[in-house]
Amino acid sequence: MTDKIRIADLPVFDVTTHLDSEQAIAEYLTLVIEEGDPALLAAALGDVARARGMTEVAKDAGIGREALYKALRPNAQPRFDTINRVCQALGVKLVAVPVRAGSGS
Repeated sequence: MTDKIRIADLPVFDVTTHLDSEQAIAEYLTLVIEEGDPALLAAALGDVARARGMTEVAKDAGIGREALYKALRPNAQPRFDTINRVCQALGVKLVAVPVRAGSGS
């Protein structure tokens, strides 16, 4: 008989440990953007900011650290200006692509 694993004994998953390269960050944010959930995007940007160092990202974005934590918490609805400033501080950009391939005009 196999021993059962208790959920409480499993380690907590922390995505920030996997956001260790520009490529990993870009792929993570792209997947989140494809979900179409603004609150999820805010939380994902928070994950990336924590991986990079929240204090440094806040400084580079020109936002107070506490305000940044608040803006990027799960279920937050930050203004586009905040998202844009955080993206610039993180060295990433949002890109628009056609939803349907071959939709010219």
